[in-house]
Amino acid sequence: MSNIRIGKSEIGRGNPAFIIAEVAQAHDGSLGLAHAFIDAAASAGVDAVKFQTHIADAESTLDEPFRVKFSQQDETRYAYWKRMEFTAEQWAGLAAHARDKGLTFLSSAFSPAAVDLLEWIGVPAWKVGSGEFRSTDLLDAMISTGKPLLYSTGMSSWAEIDEAVTHFRVRGAEAGLFQCTSKYPTPLAEVGLNVIEEMESRYGCPVGLSDHSGTVWPSIAALARGVSMLEAHITLDRMMFGPDVPASLTVQEFRSVVEARDAFALMDSNPVDKDRMAANMERMRSLFTKSLAPVRPLERGTVLTADMLTAKKPGTGIPVQQLAAVVGRRLVRSVVPERVLTFEDLDA
Repeated sequence: MSNIRIGKSEIGRGNPAFIIAEVAQAHDGSLGLAHAFIDAAASAGVDAVKFQTHIADAESTLDEPFRVKFSQQDETRYAYWKRMEFTAEQWAGLAAHARDKGLTFLSSAFSPAAVDLLEWIGVPAWKVGSGEFRSTDLLDAMISTGKPLLYSTGMSSWAEIDEAVTHFRVRGAEAGLFQCTSKYPTPLAEVGLNVIEEMESRYGCPVGLSDHSGTVWPSIAALARGVSMLEAHITLDRMMFGPDVPASLTVQEFRSVVEARDAFALMDSNPVDKDRMAANMERMRSLFTKSLAPVRPLERGTVLTADMLTAKKPGTGIPVQQLAAVVGRRLVRSVVPERVLTFEDLDA
């Protein structure tokens, strides 16, 4: 597999999963709320925070319908995108805030103009939304910067993914892929974890899960399978306004996913030598194993037979497995059933 680097993070096999908290449009056009989401993402311990950069005049028209008619404020989808816009300076402030919090700042661009804006800010990679699988002008604008692409496949067929990956490689672009199902929320039965392994085998690049289920289970299951990247929407509270809230994770849920990622990485990076482990647990082994012990008081000089002995804890005396070597030996001192038998109790 060919790993890719985004900022300070190497992504791919041999590295902990790169976790992205997607704010998207959850800020609802409020710059202050957008900054609050950065603080929340940092507190959750994720690697990156991601927005969406929409420039209405460059990507939309009055003919564009709402995916979900959720807004009572915006008459048209175009008007909604207008309200979601930040200035270049405001985007730069968000990126600086993210960097100050130790986060990688990413934003999905939806037009070449948005690519130019984000390139001016200095994003380290490009996130391609699932709906842009036919936007060759947008993809070529991203590729021309020489930065890696993170490509979501939530609406794409295998043939279309093949075409995209071929295009990236012909142009010399590094890319990672996200398995994604563009339903909000995504039913668990349609998450498609099996696609992750198929993508890794087919393309030999880092593969992630972009999840919209609104639960932690797909992320944790993907981590257990060794996924290279994870992305999910973030919400400050399930009572917040917006169409993506049901498909989002709370800050605490993101913390749980990060904790799972770190726990899996720790386990994977520390393979256990069973023989060494057993040797290091010798004291514990002696507590749980058993020794030979007399079934009744036996006098000095008694010649031991099998029916005189039983197995009792702890395993600090003569191991039960050595019964055959004990039968026929003579006691050099009297013994009681409350104590285990030792070799010091037997004749030479």
